Amino acid sequence: MTYSGKVRVGGPAEAHELGELIISKVAVGPMENNAYLLRCRETGEQLLIDAAAEPGTLLRLIGPDGLRTVVTTHQHPDHWQALAEVVAATGALTCAGREDAAGIPVPTDAPLDDGDVVRVGRVELGVRHLRGHTPGSVALVYDDPDGAPHVFTGDSLFPGGVGNTRGDAAAFQQLIGDVEERLFTPLPDETWIYPGHGDDTSLGAERPHLGEWRARGW
Repeated sequence: MTYSGKVRVGGPAEAHELGELIISKVAVGPMENNAYLLRCRETGEQLLIDAAAEPGTLLRLIGPDGLRTVVTTHQHPDHWQALAEVVAATGALTCAGREDAAGIPVPTDAPLDDGDVVRVGRVELGVRHLRGHTPGSVALVYDDPDGAPHVFTGDSLFPGGVGNTRGDAAAFQQLIGDVEERLFTPLPDETWIYPGHGDDTSLGAERPHLGEWRARGW
């Protein structure tokens, strides 16, 4: 099946198969969150991004090969409702942005800072700290040696804009500044974006609208 990035709660996962990495995307309720399971082709090691909800759904996706690591993109509860159950079932190492770790009720084994690297088997994911939606939101960047980069943005970047900053002008300026500096500036238009909710997008699709987002303030 061709990967579309369009998944719905109650529907099947979709797999984006790359040369060194398989990315499986599933939607879970009740907030229609996306969770992403990354599998290193060479070693079979797996990493989950956001144990958002529906632990049964996530554990079925993980399957019998187990889970090495789970990364929580930020501290909002809809992104960690299944974290305790997934960790209890798999013994996975937990990671989250340093400034958000205290807001996640499952202890964080490895706090993340901008520029850190998270590994899944032979694959490396670069950490980008994107402040504004929450103090410690992080994105993960996979620089595919065979193609365009792939970025898991949590709730910091979506099709059509950056994440919700709840009317806080300073937080909005911080978030759009970080997104521009740490994603749009260093990465090419072909970069694939996997958000915390909804369909995928690309930096190229969103780049022409950065000025509009700044002007509207959200």
